[in-house]
Amino acid sequence: MTFEAFEALVEEMVAEIPETFLQGLQGVHVLQDAHPEDEFDDVFRLGEYLDPGPGDFLGAGEGLGRHIAMYYGSFVEVARDDPQFDWEGEIWETLTHELRHHVESLAGEDFLVQEDVSDAATFPRRSRGDD
Repeated sequence: MTFEAFEALVEEMVAEIPETFLQGLQGVHVLQDAHPEDEFDDVFRLGEYLDPGPGDFLGAGEGLGRHIAMYYGSFVEVARDDPQFDWEGEIWETLTHELRHHVESLAGEDFLVQEDVSDAATFPRRSRGDD
């Protein structure tokens, strides 16, 4: 899938999401880069919810806002050795996963963050000499 097709598909999917779930979200951004996870072997971050946190935390403020990033290059890396890779399914799953982070953040909850941390504990870690 080309970057342009990926970007268009993300835009179509965002348009299908009820506005209620998008409240307080400044944008969904499609980035060309891959986002490898430094501490893990062959793990790529497909998407990310970016929340500046409370206005008084590390100088964050309302101008920064809440965003979702979708990393096209990471999808390319994950799909590289899988001819059956379901681009549409994986994009939708990643988008809604990050959107759940957004909704939980607005509600002051972190259930999905806890689940992500638990899941990451099962990923193969990079050995110290691999840097």
